[in-house]
Amino acid sequence: MRLTRAALVVAATALAPALLIAAPASAAPSPHPAGASVTSVTATSDADGSATPVDEKSDDEVRMAIMRVIADPSTGRAVCAAAQKAVDGTIEDQRNFLKTGRSAARAEDDRVAVFRILAVARQNNGKAVVKEATKALDDGSPAALRAFLETGHRLAQAEDDRVAVFRILADPATGAALRAAAERALDDGTPEALRYFLEHGRYEAGA
Repeated sequence: MRLTRAALVVAATALAPALLIAAPASAAPSPHPAGASVTSVTATSDADGSATPVDEKSDDEVRMAIMRVIADPSTGRAVCAAAQKAVDGTIEDQRNFLKTGRSAARAEDDRVAVFRILAVARQNNGKAVVKEATKALDDGSPAALRAFLETGHRLAQAEDDRVAVFRILADPATGAALRAAAERALDDGTPEALRYFLEHGRYEAGA
């Protein structure tokens, strides 16, 4: 049963009220005491933000969580394919997707994303990004790839951007307005300020 993302959004939205009505008034006590570690067997779907372990979800809740994953425009190709395969399978296939399948597929999508970032960084001579992306790929673990995408890329890009701004300042041809804008970006020091200057501020200063 292959559904388009648009159809899945409609289906997930339609199912939500019914599931809320069907939910018990009070949740059952958690089998895990406070502070206890929970294994991946009780991993939940990030799609609905639910704290309910997968094995405690109803069949309809499991299906709805997967439909939301497929309907999410930010879902990568590998995750989307794995989710669709789970929907086409049994309810156990669907639960296994939420427990472990999604994480494994996301690692594949993350690896592709890091390779793309690396290719762009090489073209732009972004040494810090190249170094950190290569390190994440050499490690190869899902955690290392995710850490690079969530924080490592931003910080490495800021380092490369800072070098680029200093080069502009070192150029004797840099005018007073552009120099002042570059110095403001460096004084701010945030990755966002540096990136904004390189993408927009430098051209606004020269207008």
